[in-house]
Amino acid sequence: MGGPMSVNDDLPWIPAALNLIRSADRASIPVIGHCLGGQLISKALGGVVTRNPVKEIGWGSVVTTDPTAAAWIGDLEGFDAFHWHGETFSIPAGARRILRSDHCENQAFVLGPHLAMQCHVEMTETMILSWCEHWTDEGVPESCSVQSPAEMQTEIEKRIAAMRVVSDRLYSRWIRGLVSL
Repeated sequence: MGGPMSVNDDLPWIPAALNLIRSADRASIPVIGHCLGGQLISKALGGVVTRNPVKEIGWGSVVTTDPTAAAWIGDLEGFDAFHWHGETFSIPAGARRILRSDHCENQAFVLGPHLAMQCHVEMTETMILSWCEHWTDEGVPESCSVQSPAEMQTEIEKRIAAMRVVSDRLYSRWIRGLVSL
């Protein structure tokens, strides 16, 4: 789902996770990833993970980039997602980028049955409140790409409800790949 580490860190579990994703891909088993998970999918399938031009923290709009996005999110052209990252992934060969934001060009891609996201559509109010407790650990000032905890918590129930509509569509589409196994 995510974490403070980088896919590029020398951690003992990262090669095993990459190999598991590659094995799932060879077996046509759908894989889904949010943030760090999306970065792992990208790297496992031939992409690279690099520093994003800016940190992206808080609520922000993501927009569709490809007509195939409709299969994943319906007739929406965009939505507000939650973000908390300083790195981003490239789009592996053969994949289709389906979402982008003003601060991060690659917000989501699909490759066969796999869905990789940089943004967080799985967030709950409890998760956001918990992450806000660590906002100062990021060491960055508020900016157009970084919101304060107070900004992130403004209208939180309404924002999560709207995002839940999108996450339900994304997960329902991804699950169809599991049903066909």
